[in-house]
Amino acid sequence: MSAQPQPRNVVLTGLQWGDEGKGKVVDVLAAKSRYVARFQGGNNAGHTLVVDGRKLVLHVVPSGILNPEVTCVVGNGVVVDPEVLCRELSALQAWGVPLSAQRLVISDQAHLILPYHRTLDDCRETALGGRKIGTTKKGIGPAYEDKVARRGVRICDLLDQDALRERLLAVLPEKNRQLVEWYGDATHTVDELLDWARPLAAQLRPLVADTVALLHQANADGAPILFEGAQGTFLDVDHGTYPFVTSSNTVAGQACAGTGVGPTDIHAVVGIAKAYTTRVGAGPFPTELDDDLGAHIRQVGQEYGATTGRPRRCGWFDAALVKHGVRLNGTTHLALTKLDVLSGLETLQIAVRYETRDTPPAGAEALAAVRPVYETLPGWSEDISGCRTWDSLPATCRAYVQRIEALVGVPVGLVSVGPGRDEILTRDPLFAPAG
Repeated sequence: MSAQPQPRNVVLTGLQWGDEGKGKVVDVLAAKSRYVARFQGGNNAGHTLVVDGRKLVLHVVPSGILNPEVTCVVGNGVVVDPEVLCRELSALQAWGVPLSAQRLVISDQAHLILPYHRTLDDCRETALGGRKIGTTKKGIGPAYEDKVARRGVRICDLLDQDALRERLLAVLPEKNRQLVEWYGDATHTVDELLDWARPLAAQLRPLVADTVALLHQANADGAPILFEGAQGTFLDVDHGTYPFVTSSNTVAGQACAGTGVGPTDIHAVVGIAKAYTTRVGAGPFPTELDDDLGAHIRQVGQEYGATTGRPRRCGWFDAALVKHGVRLNGTTHLALTKLDVLSGLETLQIAVRYETRDTPPAGAEALAAVRPVYETLPGWSEDISGCRTWDSLPATCRAYVQRIEALVGVPVGLVSVGPGRDEILTRDPLFAPAG
């Protein structure tokens, strides 16, 4: 029998509450891709890459930017803070990454995060007091609100001062009224925002294009495309633990809407999950370890937000949650990250279901009330960071991974055993080195 052809266009999503290590897996898969396209979210997400001991955190630019053969695309589904993006471009140039339209292209249809979005986000979260959602206060939610309400400002407007002025004249009175009357904050003026936007537009202009046409031409040429999501499945505005969610759709289906590529041109979906579970901010977390063990996992795994620095809540692997995430995304391949963090623990637990149900309930309150049913597995004491083959892992470590596979219904094709770019082992040709 001939070997099965490898999937050409691949969507990559997180299967938990974000922070699953997507950046590292994107970096691996980008070596076999010609384009890496981000399809949703804003700079509330952070993808951390460790290369030769140097750490780079990306918030807007797709993680594939470090591969010189890749063109990165910021799709129409992303909301872009141009100030943050320009700072990120400067940081990349300091790393020695040359930036041109051959390396990075930004959709002219992507919506902007403007200063008043950030101010409103901060004011609203502060006003909630003890009922905070846990937003990063980056302005992402208010920007998506304006997009849906048809009062948004897009990249194409940023590049046209007359169009930008007209858009601001239309929306700013309402924003200022909210800021002053509801929150007692300061107002913004049209001229102030135009002055803010002018140098940012000049820096971004060479990188802006019709990315829908670009990706369709790439697909016609047979060029492999990797679609990169931000956050995780259970922060999805429709399918997550509402209202403790982000403001966009994070599941694999959004790759189509967020880039303009049709669903028949998606050939595989890679889901990323940690070997345990973490969550940043408020919201239900059935397997949370609010004790010394949770603190130990946080410390060993360096579980602090790449964007905010906030400590992440840590807990056992929730197979019921991840299995549902697999279903929501149509996951075909699984990548398991941070397995090394669990080394040294005598026993491990996996939540195989909840006491009264097998899947997460819709309501946040209902999910907070569920009681996980755990299965206990033996741990391992060996340092696995040097393992590069499946057989070199301790037997109990392999058994842990195999139990996860059986519970969620998807084979694990890549295992991350350390923070470095090369600290992985592969079990599926999709993740094997190019060539």
